[in-house]
Amino acid sequence: MTLPMPPRLQWLHNRSMGATAGRWRSSGASLLLATLLTGCATTPLPPWPNPFKPSATKLPPPLYSGATPMASVRPLLPSEAVSPRTTVVASPEEAKVAAHFPDPAQRYHTPGLAAQRETFTSNAELAQWLRALAGASLSGGTQTTLLTPGASQRGEPVHALVLTRASGTDPDTLVASKRPTVLLIGQQHGDEPASSEALLVLAQELAYGQLAPLLDKINVLIVPRANPDGADSGSRATANGVDLNHDHLLLQTPEARALAVLVRDFRPTLVLDAHEYNPAGDYLAQWSALAYDDVLLQYANAAGTPEFLSKAAREWYYPAQVSALQAQALRSDWYHKPTTQGQEARMVMGATTPDNSRNANGLKHAVSAVVVTRGVGLGRAHVQRRVHAQVTAISSALRTTAERAASLEQVRSFVVRDSMAQACRDRIVLETATVPENRDISLLEPATGAVRTQRVSWESTLQPRAVQTRARPCGYWLAPSAADAVERLRLLGVQVLRVAEPGGVVAETFSATGDGAAPEPKPITLVRAALDIPTGSYYVSLSQPLANLVSAALEPDTHYSYFAHQLIGGLPEVARVVARPTLVFEEAE
Repeated sequence: MTLPMPPRLQWLHNRSMGATAGRWRSSGASLLLATLLTGCATTPLPPWPNPFKPSATKLPPPLYSGATPMASVRPLLPSEAVSPRTTVVASPEEAKVAAHFPDPAQRYHTPGLAAQRETFTSNAELAQWLRALAGASLSGGTQTTLLTPGASQRGEPVHALVLTRASGTDPDTLVASKRPTVLLIGQQHGDEPASSEALLVLAQELAYGQLAPLLDKINVLIVPRANPDGADSGSRATANGVDLNHDHLLLQTPEARALAVLVRDFRPTLVLDAHEYNPAGDYLAQWSALAYDDVLLQYANAAGTPEFLSKAAREWYYPAQVSALQAQALRSDWYHKPTTQGQEARMVMGATTPDNSRNANGLKHAVSAVVVTRGVGLGRAHVQRRVHAQVTAISSALRTTAERAASLEQVRSFVVRDSMAQACRDRIVLETATVPENRDISLLEPATGAVRTQRVSWESTLQPRAVQTRARPCGYWLAPSAADAVERLRLLGVQVLRVAEPGGVVAETFSATGDGAAPEPKPITLVRAALDIPTGSYYVSLSQPLANLVSAALEPDTHYSYFAHQLIGGLPEVARVVARPTLVFEEAE
């Protein structure tokens, strides 16, 4: 539907195109016009792309399926091994338990997987491995580039390897290639080493191994070790004690900022986050048993995650991963962990908060999921199997992306346009709750290794229920003093406009008792008012692709909001704009 341009917007358009265009950034004027007009349009619902039609391009068979032998490649072992500070402990598991986790037929080679090795791949070895791949002469038109989007708190580089058969390796060329880009992230938690070792294996296989033909259909960006400081010390958190996996909305750490820049610039269609979990810990405390599953899987489920992305993850990726794992005699289930809250022992699935990588990237319109293997606290026990499980699950997802490339682009195009069209109407979900179920799971007796079926109370977050909603505004106003919040939003890829001339808007301001500081946000009351807008303040429109991520950050009454964590100094610094503004903007730098 073509809409007439409102007179004020027509004036802004003419002004931006004419002699006074110096008030605008050239990209800011055209982008603002496009987003405002797109937000007024009706988004048609496309048919779900079924039945599935296999790709015309011949793809390699599933990795290690037996149809194709392992590529004959020389392992890229550094000439000078540099050991990390942490020596890996021996396996704490009894032999009868360990018997359930035999090594795979395929043996993997990385510096940290070498025979008789006591430590995993060091940061120096990882860098040398990636530099060797980036400098290799590869066949089939494959190009590689090693990027350093940031550094850790102790100065260690965060490395990212680009693998593509596009004409170049920069973000614009990859986007223009019309091939979906996949981002693989490993070792956000330093005590989860198999994730990093597996991504080194996958980098080599994509460069000149069995997976290389997939680059005819997809681009791949690999961050094998997002938390090099934690890997060096063998600790879960970053150097300042922050859990990196829960810093993807606030961006308090340089490591999270490095990942945010990659997602912002490369706009991946799929983001896979590789982790490990502790098979003892709370399992022993709650059930006097050990976990049995090799792999746990889950896709994004934050409030505001587009349903079509959830449907793609649930129907296209998850079944294929389960089948691939079963073919390798690897056991899998939905991600879950024992909860220690309350009196009753329960299993709860992955959180629905938008601060973790899985959910934050889902709100950026990627199919986003975790692959979590059994490994924390096991030292080097079953490490070949743990890496094999990661490689199997992730390579399955790479293959699905290649097979479904056209359908994924159709889905992504729809959800982006639909998100932009929701401004000023419908409702946003602020808080969700789990759905209680009962399920049977398999556990292991610690002493005997016997498999035990356990009936458990299960808190599902696959389709969480809404418990707090609020009318969706047209956008948010931020005071000039909210520069820290503006910086974080722009790192996330959000467009923020600076007010160039004073004006007024119809808004809802926030009122609360107490200071709303984390971890207990205070109840919020909305007060509708005409608000005078000063020059130098900011406007964040919801007529843009990352609208739901914006609301997650700026609605103040949640545990993860920018207000709750003092990125916004006080409630008077933010307001909900409830009617389309007639202001003069310039794009903030």
